[in-house]
Amino acid sequence: MALTANEHVASAPRVIDTPIISADSHITEPGWAYEQIDPAFADRAPYLTDEPGEGACFHVPGMDYKIHLGLHSAAGKQSDMLSMKGTPFSEMHQAGWDPEFRVEAQQADGIDGEVIYPSVGMLLCNHPDLDLKRAMFEAYNRWIADYCSVAPDRFYGCGQTALRTPEEGIADLEAISAAGLRGVMLPGTPGPAYETDGTDYDDPVWDEFYTAAIDLGLVLSFHILTGPAYRPRGPKLNTFMSIIRGNQDLIGTFIFGGVFDRVPDLKIVCVEADAGWVPHYAYRMDHAYNRHRAWLSGGAALERQPSDYMAEHVKVTFQDDWSAFRMAEAGLLTPDQLLWANDYPHSDSTWPYSQDMLDTHTSNLNTEDRAKILGGNAIDLYGLHDVFAA
Repeated sequence: MALTANEHVASAPRVIDTPIISADSHITEPGWAYEQIDPAFADRAPYLTDEPGEGACFHVPGMDYKIHLGLHSAAGKQSDMLSMKGTPFSEMHQAGWDPEFRVEAQQADGIDGEVIYPSVGMLLCNHPDLDLKRAMFEAYNRWIADYCSVAPDRFYGCGQTALRTPEEGIADLEAISAAGLRGVMLPGTPGPAYETDGTDYDDPVWDEFYTAAIDLGLVLSFHILTGPAYRPRGPKLNTFMSIIRGNQDLIGTFIFGGVFDRVPDLKIVCVEADAGWVPHYAYRMDHAYNRHRAWLSGGAALERQPSDYMAEHVKVTFQDDWSAFRMAEAGLLTPDQLLWANDYPHSDSTWPYSQDMLDTHTSNLNTEDRAKILGGNAIDLYGLHDVFAA
């Protein structure tokens, strides 16, 4: 199911009468998304082609592979129709790149708004050239700000920063805030960490950057596929199972590195890595800290147990992870941690069947927790009370 060319749809029946927000949706970058790049990098800007057998794909100087868009715009397709290659741009969800169609795509899924992340930009986080990376991100930030300006009450865009230095990162935050965006998707690896002995996210040098984000009201998040890829063993399908490991590593970096003790108002969002695993991961962090920190040196002396930081400072988004709802029902996950998402228009999306899925998955939750997970937590986190005033 794709929404294109003046198609009108009725709003899907909703499981609750309080706001429903997807905390992780995406755009599908069009060929002109990077046209506003710094002229000094114009000859190295990403560009889109439609090729026989390949379909729509981006070419990025400095990357040794094409970025095919087939799975970036496959919401609603049957599983046997999914393919990375072969889909021309003309057959992709128009709402993914044309904001005029986005509200109807939201209505088709029964939702009131979306936190919108890039698609191609996720993979650009791994570009080795930090100068080009920053230029690409600045161009994208201009484009997504224009996109979201069409319906700012429904589109909550996330900008990008290359984080070459803390000072430059703060300047990027200020520009992202001034553009009206609501959050920032950080690369899985900050710029200096590409170098030997470079500073990772747990280094105190980044604390001023985190504080600046808090002061500006910008939410910092880490999406899957924005850091170094793991090389999985066995069949290729096993690559899917390894995707969440990058986000788990980042969570451990922040918690064991003592970041939340130094910046107690900081909260980060772990995006699209599901959530049912969180209780066991929190237990394992506690076990590691209490049993093994003496010989596994290098971490900070924490003021609380790792699981306490996990519950208070780390938010997690998920789509159809029924185990997350079960964990919340059992009290093993605090509902305040959970942010539901539909991942539109990606291949893992629950669109346009989200309401049916949520009707089943949330049936045992009480009304308050249901409302929090499906929208209330996103409203609190992204400061949307002005949009959803009672």
